[in-house]
Amino acid sequence: VFVYTLPQSFSHILRSTLVVAQRGRLYAEVTGEIVFPDAHRLAVYERLTWDMGALIIEGYSYEVWRGSDKLYWYDSQPHPDDPALASTDPHHKHVRPDIKRHRIPAAGLSYSEPNLPHIIGEICSLLRD
Repeated sequence: VFVYTLPQSFSHILRSTLVVAQRGRLYAEVTGEIVFPDAHRLAVYERLTWDMGALIIEGYSYEVWRGSDKLYWYDSQPHPDDPALASTDPHHKHVRPDIKRHRIPAAGLSYSEPNLPHIIGEICSLLRD
């Protein structure tokens, strides 16, 4: 239900195609896009599980675009050999100039709390500039 109420919580959201699809008895996937003004959009993939009782995000990818230009993305692929990411391991953000290889810590992301409010808030702050 949380995913479907995001447009009511964030006035910058123009539309959302996010869907929660149960893929097994104890896991589901969230996929789709959230569209914002000025051609900004957020592509979302989350794998959710509740096999230990509490709902957790097992893995994710969040890509932020403006038109056909990928601005940055977040993913949860561990990089244990990169000490610069240790403070938020495995959560990190890919940023320019070399977006594929330039990674920075991603404070505010978690496996146990919703990440979308943090990322949507970040996008909304881009729109105010």
